[in-house]
Order: sequence, then C-alpha cells, then structure tokens
Amino acid sequence: MSGGVDSSVSAALLKEQGYDVSGVFMIFQKVSAVTEARDCHAQHFCKSAGLAMTVRDENKCCSQEAMERARQVAAKLNIPFYVMDFSAEFQKQVIDYFIREYKNGRTPNPCVVCNKFIKLGLLLDKALAMGFDYVATGHYIKKSKIKNQKSKIKSKLYAAKDKTRDQSYFLYTLTQDKLAHLLFPLGDYLKSQVWQTAKDRGLPIPKTESQGICFIKDNNVADFLAQVIKFMPGLIKDIKTQEILGEHHGLQLYTIGQRQAIGIGGTGPYYVVKLDLARNTLWVTNNPKDLALFSDFLTATNVHWISGHKPRLPFKCQARIRYGHKIVNCVVNDNGGMYCVKFSKPQRAITPGQSIVFYGQRHEVLGGGIIENFNYSN
Repeated sequence: MSGGVDSSVSAALLKEQGYDVSGVFMIFQKVSAVTEARDCHAQHFCKSAGLAMTVRDENKCCSQEAMERARQVAAKLNIPFYVMDFSAEFQKQVIDYFIREYKNGRTPNPCVVCNKFIKLGLLLDKALAMGFDYVATGHYIKKSKIKNQKSKIKSKLYAAKDKTRDQSYFLYTLTQDKLAHLLFPLGDYLKSQVWQTAKDRGLPIPKTESQGICFIKDNNVADFLAQVIKFMPGLIKDIKTQEILGEHHGLQLYTIGQRQAIGIGGTGPYYVVKLDLARNTLWVTNNPKDLALFSDFLTATNVHWISGHKPRLPFKCQARIRYGHKIVNCVVNDNGGMYCVKFSKPQRAITPGQSIVFYGQRHEVLGGGIIENFNYSN
C-alpha cells in the first residue's frame, strides 16, 4: 500500500471479496537532512565506480506523507498495517543499477528492476515467510489461471483492460512460481472506475498522482545524474555530414531519439541518433525521418519467458520496445545465445538498456529482455 488510489482500492476490493487482508508500506529510501549520502553501500559503490554521490532526495513512493495516508486507508478498511524497510536492497538493486547503466551510456528501466527484485521479489518472499498466501498490488494487468491440471503452465499474464494504464511492460520478468502467489485486482478496471470506487468508499487518497521516477526529485534526471557522475564534455556531430555542430556536456545526459535540451542553437531541431562512448561523441540528425533513427532489427539479452520454457525458434509474435509504444509484429530467433528480433517495419529510436516485451494472442505477455544493440536501416 503506497497511499495512492490504485493500491488502496485493491485492498478494499479484496476485503469485500472475503480475503483476510493486511496492508504493507515499503520504505525504499531513508531521508537524510545532510548533503552527503549516509548509505554505506551507496558510498562504497560510488567510490569504486569513480562517482561522487551527494544529495539524497525524498522518495515520492515512501514519503512520510504517503505512509500516513496508507495508514489512514488501512484504518478505514480496518485491516492490519505493516511497514517494511527495503532501503538497502533498493539502493543496491535499483539506484546503483540506474547509475551504472547511465554511466555506460545506456538508458535504464528502474521500474522493471524494482518490480522484479523489490515489490514482487523481496516483498513476496517476506510475505510467504510470514504465512501469507498472496501479495496483491495495484498494477493494471490481468492474471489468468490455467484449468488444465496437466499443463506445466499454471498462470498467464495479459495486458489490462485499460490500455492507457496497462503496466504489463514492467512485469515481464514474473515466473510461474511467483504468479501462483500474486493477485492483480485492477486488471479489469478502467482508471475512472478505480477513482469512483475510492470515492464511493470514502477512502482518504490524494486527488492527483505522482509520476516519473520515484527517487528523482521533480523527475529531473539530469540534476540527479550530475550528483553522481562526473560528466566529460565532447563533440556533437551530424551523422550524415560528420560536421561538428557543437559541444555536449556529457553523453549520460542524452538518450536516443531525444529532441529537447541537446544544446545546438539556431539550426535545429536535432535528434539524438547515437551515443559514441569510445569517441565521447554525440551523433545527431536534423531530420526526424532520417533512416539513422530507425531500425527493423535488434538484439536482446537476459530474455525471460513467463511460461518457463523457451518457445520453438524462430518464433512469430508481437513486441513493444518501450513503455507506451505501439506493439508491432516481429520474428524472434536465437544466434549463439543472443536473441535477435526482426520487426515487420522499422522502429524509431530503439534504445539499448530499455526492455523489449513480447506479446501473443489477446495481448498475452510472453516475456521479454534487455535491448543490447540494433542496426540502422541505412
């Protein structure tokens, strides 16, 4: 329970369905009033990686205000309320990973990692150890049990009814063992219905929702990275003409496809095409339809299949290369342990470090992996 509308309504619905419900509030970061981070692990990581960590901002997902609101919801529902501290694990699994990926010129996806290791990892382990049967969340996704007792696949995941809120992209790492102990009450709800449900039950929830990365103040990634990475300025070049257009302030400040805040004045707009770490060069184009921005092929690693079994390859399915991106037909193959994905049409701004998620019939979530590389269409 985060104190938000989704988890609060989920708890209310489950209690009304007859479940014996308890609320859990998770602490992801402890607020420090000084300008140096006091997390020993964070300091050790930053020192070993050549980084300089300074300011710790309050995490939006576990602020004091959010915790009190979650406690009020639990009291309103008359259910037990627990607070669990996962701050050390969150630092190691999510924040350190986030910094490391940006340092290596990639664009990370912290929500995928948080769901895998923290929300539906550590929390689930602790809940089962305490004697609970399930962990329920406010994610917009649907779970379906398989009635065939002989089937090795016991559960399947599907995109939510509310396609504008669907969070299946972030949950492709789930396993059959985990799914057996997970509940997603909001899979068949529209967001408008969730708000109305909260209103009808008089739940003490905020009227608006926080968005963006929870541990970054005002969702300002550049400011956050400036605290933990020593940027190296370099050249900005045109991908076609090789012309020098300006100077960037650090490759970690950019991501493929980016248009805003590139720092080239007068002749823009420009779009980021490539982060060249070896030459510390930012390659751009001023043509939004430039073939250098598109590719019909990528490779992926750390591929996970929710069924627990790799499909017979080559495998035809659909895929999404970033959250909110339109799914597209593709063929998945294996090339010496590296998964290769060929799209039916070129995709714009494929970004290493992001996830590619595979879908089957009726928007079933089949699995996914981490994008490693891609070939330009030209």
